[in-house]
Amino acid sequence: MATTVTHSFTKTVSVTSSTASSTSRAKAQGGILEGGNPSVYDPTNPIIIFIIQAGIILIFCRLLHYPLSRIRQPRVIAEVIGGVLLGPSVMGRIPGFTNAIFPAAAMPNLTLVANLGLVLFLFLVGLEVDLRFLGSNWRVALTVSAASMVLPFGLGCAIAWGLYNEFRHEPGLVPISFGTYMLFIGIAMAITAFPVLCRILTELKLLSTPVGVITLAAGVGNDVVGWILLALCVALVNAGSGITALWVLLTCVGYALFLYFAVRPGLMWILRRTHSIENGPSQSIVALTLLIAITSAFFTGVIGVHPIFGAFMAGLICPHEGGFAIKVTEKVEDLVSTLFLPLYFALSGLSTNLGLLNNGITWAYVVGVIAIAFLAKFSGASISARLNGLMWRESFSIGALMSCKGLVELIVLNIGLQAKILSQRTFTIFVVMALVTTFATTPLTSALYPSWYQKKLEAWKRGEIDWDTGNLIDSTDHEDGVDPIAAEKAGSGSVRRLLVYLRLDNMPSLIAFMSLMGSTGSSAPKTHPSKQSSIEVHGVRMVELTDRDSSVMQVSEIDEFSAHDPLVNTLRTFGQMHNLAASGEVAIVPESGYADMLVTKAADADSNMILLPWSETGSMSETQTISSDSVRNKLASSTYIQFVSTVLNNARCSTAVFVNRGFGGNSVLRERSRILSRTTSSFSIHSANARDQVRPLTDRTHHIFMPFFGGADDKKALRLVLQLAQNSDVTATIIHYETNEERERLLTSGHEQKTGHDKSATVNVTGNLTTDDAVFFSSVTTSLPAGLDSRVLVESCQVEDRVSAAIERAKQEISQNPRNAGDLVVVGRSATRLSTDAGGSKKCLGAFAEVVLASGLRTSVLAVQAAPES
Repeated sequence: MATTVTHSFTKTVSVTSSTASSTSRAKAQGGILEGGNPSVYDPTNPIIIFIIQAGIILIFCRLLHYPLSRIRQPRVIAEVIGGVLLGPSVMGRIPGFTNAIFPAAAMPNLTLVANLGLVLFLFLVGLEVDLRFLGSNWRVALTVSAASMVLPFGLGCAIAWGLYNEFRHEPGLVPISFGTYMLFIGIAMAITAFPVLCRILTELKLLSTPVGVITLAAGVGNDVVGWILLALCVALVNAGSGITALWVLLTCVGYALFLYFAVRPGLMWILRRTHSIENGPSQSIVALTLLIAITSAFFTGVIGVHPIFGAFMAGLICPHEGGFAIKVTEKVEDLVSTLFLPLYFALSGLSTNLGLLNNGITWAYVVGVIAIAFLAKFSGASISARLNGLMWRESFSIGALMSCKGLVELIVLNIGLQAKILSQRTFTIFVVMALVTTFATTPLTSALYPSWYQKKLEAWKRGEIDWDTGNLIDSTDHEDGVDPIAAEKAGSGSVRRLLVYLRLDNMPSLIAFMSLMGSTGSSAPKTHPSKQSSIEVHGVRMVELTDRDSSVMQVSEIDEFSAHDPLVNTLRTFGQMHNLAASGEVAIVPESGYADMLVTKAADADSNMILLPWSETGSMSETQTISSDSVRNKLASSTYIQFVSTVLNNARCSTAVFVNRGFGGNSVLRERSRILSRTTSSFSIHSANARDQVRPLTDRTHHIFMPFFGGADDKKALRLVLQLAQNSDVTATIIHYETNEERERLLTSGHEQKTGHDKSATVNVTGNLTTDDAVFFSSVTTSLPAGLDSRVLVESCQVEDRVSAAIERAKQEISQNPRNAGDLVVVGRSATRLSTDAGGSKKCLGAFAEVVLASGLRTSVLAVQAAPES
């Protein structure tokens, strides 16, 4: 009996074990190593196919964006076109492509991630909308915004009748009333893409112009009203009856009031309590802000309105004080814009089937929708802007900008497709319209409002020129027909208005150099402030404009950035202490536009000279110096060389390039500790602190050496040296290196007897840059102001090799006082005329400056280029 039971138990266990091993065996983990196909959708492991989809979408979008960015097209164009190419219109025609990459069973996962990104993006849009624009420009913004919505909304309602009757019987639509359909089509026609509008205004450098200010303010109003109307439309679609839609609308309004009057004060209290407004949001504050956004999205979603409206309202209540909205955007935007948004707009493209535009009536509606969307928006905004006193070109530019649809239009269309208001054919018609209107915005605005027209308009509004002829109004009203401003420029030749490129890494040396121009030295007698002639210094700090939304938000708040920027405020304070009329601003432009911005600012400020410091690390970035190697090789940076070359080629005033090597007493390179040198231990902290201290300068003097070779650049450099030498802490050595040919030509012409202290000769030499170099040098240096004779040494030398002679003399001059506040070699950029076919930094600084820098001399160099002859 026992044997029988044991045998039965053993058999049962063996059978059970074999069954379990065959049916409940764990899934193979080898993947492709065990013959698995990653492109086959597995509901239990959807991440694999999602990664494939996301990778293909991102690659397509980035590849398309590169050529489109060259013609200043926003990234949304590339994302939608990428989706169209991946959809049934192009790639979908390849047999098996859609089923393999975008199977129907896997689309809900892709849609979920894309919609999560859409909720976060609408939260960022709410952060980007600054309602303060409406407060400062409400009158013009209200009329432009209203006119640019009413006219396209009305015409959109008209064409909605044809669309409703032509396409309402297509499959996949829900039965809705014409009133609701008309409301949706009107909104799709009237809305403006505010985020894309900000990007276009920034790239075209129009944000600070009347066109940019009015468009931005009108875009804010247009955007807010459009979202409210869309929320109403969605509520009407989702509600079962009119009374339910009314309750949904009232609940939404009540929730908006709750956010503003209850949630926002509580959030502000927490932000002030944690000092997040001044110091930026911590990780906990970012988590709290995102929690408010997704909770708000949840609430509007459950009451029958799309979740994106809740996220948008959550962004609106976040404060802009202290740049809080910008700092929150910086924390979130990269993941949203680089991953989530491409997925969402690619989904729009996947739902777009250009093959459905297959008959004449459909193409007629395509043309009609594009014409109404563009012309109605363009006409309404242009006419209202003209009625507010703007010029026709300005008005037309506003109309072209307000007609931009962009990604907001695509969001609206996707909501209509998901709500089954639009069929796939109608959806495709409106996607084509959105692409065409967005694509046309930038080139049309550039043609209507070019930079030359902006400058002419600004000069005309200031009363400087006649509009019809473009001539100066008061150019013939001066005695003898001489313009006093032009006479001042051609007069003494000294720098009275200086534009400085402010950089964080160059501020110590810049301050040391500008102090020579402002004050007259530590031992100079004091003069009454009203009798002092201040030099005007305007500093411009460049901040790179990136493709991030936070960067665009910084541009819209540029006035606050300029008011609180530490470098600009340092310049202002420094100017007050050194008899300089100092001002400054922050400019946010793409890195490729740095040079053009400086040239434009110099022209606007009517500057005599642009001062360009050479980057301490050789890069355009102002980041802290990490490696000494980057400082040693700073002259080899091709990016900075190109930047300086562009300024030198385009500037209409004189330009000076300053290469710092310990000017002002600050050491550029710190010597490495040697192996056998004394080291610092934990018991020698006091010694370490004493070693790192910077002791006060006992000798605050500077010595300047300038070789004069001739030419317009050297003449300007000579004038600048004499201006710097008026500071009592400056000594200078100026040597004219002549060749035997130049000396013989001078003696033959008989000019040697005309120099000396003849004032008429001096005026003639100053005003005429074609005067012989020797005559110019003699007339300027022999009529030095009183007090400079003891500190300025002037010589003339006849040599065969001017460069070698000048280098040898520079070594003698620079080594005279090694413990002073820094020496300086000033030279004309075209000195020795050897830099015409030069490359590298020699192309910027000139051949002689390059030789000085390569010689190992511990001296800073200032290469001067004279203003081009007009």
